[in-house]
Amino acid sequence: MPSSPGEHPSATPRPSAWAPLREPVFRTLWIAGFASDFGAWMHEVGDGWLMTSLSRSPLNVALLQAADSLAIFLLAVPAGALADVVDRRRLAIATQAWLLVVAAVLGVLALAHRVTPVTLIALTFAMGIGAAFDAPLWQAIVAEIVPRTELPRAVTLGGLSINLTRAVAPAVGGLVVAAAGPPAVFFANAAMFAVVLVALARWRRVQPRTVAPTERWLGALRIGLRYTRHAPELVAAFARAAATLFGGVCLLALLPSFARGTLGLGSLGFGFLLGCMGVGAVAAAATLPALEGRLSADTTLSAGTVVLGCALAGLAAAPTATLTAPAMLVAGFAWMSVVSSLNVAVQLATPSWVRARVSSVFMLIFQGALVLGAVVWGLLAAKTSVRAAIACGAAATIVSIAAGRRFPLVARAPDFSPAAWPKPQLVCDPPEDAGPVLVTLTYRVEASKFGAFAAAMRDLERIRRREGAYAWSLYRDPASAELYVEVYSVDSWAEHLRQHERVTAEERAAESRAQKLTIANERDVRHLVAVTQSPTADDS
Repeated sequence: MPSSPGEHPSATPRPSAWAPLREPVFRTLWIAGFASDFGAWMHEVGDGWLMTSLSRSPLNVALLQAADSLAIFLLAVPAGALADVVDRRRLAIATQAWLLVVAAVLGVLALAHRVTPVTLIALTFAMGIGAAFDAPLWQAIVAEIVPRTELPRAVTLGGLSINLTRAVAPAVGGLVVAAAGPPAVFFANAAMFAVVLVALARWRRVQPRTVAPTERWLGALRIGLRYTRHAPELVAAFARAAATLFGGVCLLALLPSFARGTLGLGSLGFGFLLGCMGVGAVAAAATLPALEGRLSADTTLSAGTVVLGCALAGLAAAPTATLTAPAMLVAGFAWMSVVSSLNVAVQLATPSWVRARVSSVFMLIFQGALVLGAVVWGLLAAKTSVRAAIACGAAATIVSIAAGRRFPLVARAPDFSPAAWPKPQLVCDPPEDAGPVLVTLTYRVEASKFGAFAAAMRDLERIRRREGAYAWSLYRDPASAELYVEVYSVDSWAEHLRQHERVTAEERAAESRAQKLTIANERDVRHLVAVTQSPTADDS
């Protein structure tokens, strides 16, 4: 909105980074998530330290990171589709209960000295299964309980929770491991999941109203994948994530081996290094909101990538733990900048109806890069040295900046304000599973305007496919100089009714641009449902 006469635009107050915490539900769940993040970082210290006690192989230590990421890689997409079609509160409760049980089982086995490297990797994989359901689910819940205008700050606060706890919990975890052994942190993590369960049980979720038929899981999975394929904003974010995180993950995958084997630190020193990374990330979380509107997401991501690569190079060269700490601070700042930029870009480029599915595809790419990177850098460390592997990871991170030329993050997010189509006027109601459905739109366009019309229709094709069309074509009538027919197909009548409800201001604007180029601003719309005839006696 234009500023008032005499009012300078810079006088507009910048929104507070803490504004989302004014929402009671978000505040309660954020505090519970903070407790869970605290337990998770303590758990990670115990996990890594227990593995270095069972096996000194850098590959086995890196496989812990790979096992967690592999579970998410395999299950994130179907988990995201499930989160978009079932009650998110109930699914969140089930997920937290699973994580509580796995953490408790690991604690019991560790207390009984029955853990082997294989057992630890297997239980880490089981924790990853819970994380595969948990992460896209929480992304969707956050977007549901805060206004869209506050979503970037809510995402940043989520990252702040992770990194505030990273600044303190690893050191606490190191103290606990030194005093009571790894089982104590596993039990503490289980207790934190119980805190989240209490918060979820108190949340009275209001189910969003809808008149469209309920989606089925497999159909929702297919539609979610189709959406991401035809959303260039998302494809760019996914490509940048894969390129950057492949090299950057060497830090997380090799830090336990680097701390214990290379620097000769104890569990407290290992926790201190993780804490330094957390402090750097907290500093980034405090800085990023102030840069909102000044630096684009693409610039923030590119700068963070270069700084992360340089920090990794410094880490590889640092001869002592004292000199390692500054490198970990810088690495934490850069890591937070990279991950936050990517998360915000994905969230802003996604409408609410498909948010969990898109978040799950992002996790698939994210964790796939982490799995591949962890295995590659673990193997390289086993063949050469941990320092050499981290140095190579630093080089790969810096080189990944080249992906920005091919896949720049978009500067403007699409307008996903609801703008539903009116319900079709019918003489009969087709069954929900009737289909496929063929939608035709007839336009009359002057020859002189065809170039502009064709360009407008290309934009519309991308949106139609993204919203659920599995086929799209634009036809011309050879018997008329003005007649054009847009044709697209969807799987069923139920899916087309869902399309009507999902239409956003962006799609309406694209339709308007095409329609304004037609004669008399007209178009004719028809819905055709496939006819299926049951065999009769005469057909036999």
